[in-house]
Amino acid sequence: IVVLFAALKRQRKTEPLILSKEDIRDNIVSYNDEGGGEEDTQAFDIGTLRNPAAIEEKKLRRDIIPETLFIPRRTPTAPDNTDVRDFINERLKEHDLDPTAPPYDSLATYAYEGNDSVAESLSSLESGTTEGDQNYDYLREWGPRFNKLAE
Repeated sequence: IVVLFAALKRQRKTEPLILSKEDIRDNIVSYNDEGGGEEDTQAFDIGTLRNPAAIEEKKLRRDIIPETLFIPRRTPTAPDNTDVRDFINERLKEHDLDPTAPPYDSLATYAYEGNDSVAESLSSLESGTTEGDQNYDYLREWGPRFNKLAE
């Protein structure tokens, strides 16, 4: 009986989890082949997704040097008895004072278009006609639903 059981066990094969190797290859794709993709692909750390404690670690920007050195302090999570509004306001104030936190604002300077602009001014679009000049009488022919617009 033992020999028969061992022979049957060898013949019975388990199904693999992945049926074909194409399934694996379809999932491993370079998603950065069309377009620019993300600018910062080197700083991505897949371990952050696996380790929730790593999310608390504050990372500095790599594309600019901050004007002031900011050393992030670890803030404890809100205890159960803390008012949520106070906790959020405290965290908001902390992040507002952090010069390394996004969004990174910058001054956008545009050229003065002045009087010599080809586009002129948008106010000139409406200056040619007034409301009284418009003739909406043709809307009456469309039926009673458009009478209000024709007035």
